[in-house]
Order: sequence, then structure tokens, then C-alpha cells
Amino acid sequence: MERNEGPHNNWSFGEVDSEVAIKGFGGAILISTQPNKTANVLENVLGLECLGQEASFLRFKSDGQFGNTIDIKLTPSVRGLKGAGTVHHIAWRAKDDQDLLRWRTLLQDKEYYPTEIRDRNYFKAVYFHEQGGILFEIATDPPGFSVDEAVADLGNKLMLPSWLEPKREELEEALPTVEVRVLEGDQS
Repeated sequence: MERNEGPHNNWSFGEVDSEVAIKGFGGAILISTQPNKTANVLENVLGLECLGQEASFLRFKSDGQFGNTIDIKLTPSVRGLKGAGTVHHIAWRAKDDQDLLRWRTLLQDKEYYPTEIRDRNYFKAVYFHEQGGILFEIATDPPGFSVDEAVADLGNKLMLPSWLEPKREELEEALPTVEVRVLEGDQS
């Protein structure tokens, strides 16, 4: 969805400058087996503001600048199957380790049975299922993806957390080849 709010992207590429560049994801649509229970979690646990209903969708908004619009389809759906084109979970942001611990405690108090805090090398996270069948993750920003390589080198090679290194060969074989095209105007 196109939106004007939020700061401009600092990146430019070819003729796409920061004034017209993509800023980030606008949000997501949640398909739930129990839409009203999912709506309850968004509003009364995660603190999103319900903006109202349009047709068969209920819209929520968070305080964030990007990815802050969440729509719930009000028609109940069957639980989705894993496969191409499906989304495994939706993630929410925690400021830091202390904020993540506060979220985990709140989820325990409300009997959502979150996982232990998991160290994912690039961030820490807790996970929980809500009654509509959606898996939510709450993850920290720090330490970030530059924890094991310089920012200038990000994306040049496959970086793996230590527990996945034994599967490097298998993972690399399964990944499709990605070719980044450089436009003439961007060549030095």
C-alpha cells in the first residue's frame, strides 16, 4: 500500500532517489481461524489501536512508522498449510532485552505461554500462538545484522548463526542463485 507518512529512505539506486524510494512495509493482513480472538490480542495485549471496520476487514494501527497497519479478515479461515507463498509468523519489535523480558512476563500473566527468550544471534525473541492460530514473534533490534560482518559487506555472502553452520552446504545448495543487476548510472 502506498503511504506518505514516515521518513524518506536514505538509499538511492539509479534514477530512484530517496524522494520516491520504497520506505518499507505498510503492514499485513492476518487470516485467522478466530478473528475476534486475534483482534482481542492485537488491541488488549499488544496495544494496537482499532481504527474500525471496512467491508470484511478490521483495521488496527501501532505506534511504529512502518509496518504499522494490520488488517484482520473477519471471515474465519481454516488453519493454513506450510508451503510456497505462506507466511510462517508475524514479528513485532521489542526495543531491547529489558523490553523483551517485559513482553514475555505480560504474555505469561495473560496465559499465552510464550517460549523462553531465544538468542537468534542477530536478535533475541519470544514466540507465542494466539487463539486464532497465528504465531507471533516479539524480537529485539540489537545486536543487529552487523554483529558478524561490516555494514558495507552485508548481503555479499551467506552468514549463518553458529548452530546452522553444520548445515551450510545443504542450505547453500537449496538456495536459488540471486543476481543483483547494476544499472549503468550506478557503475563507478
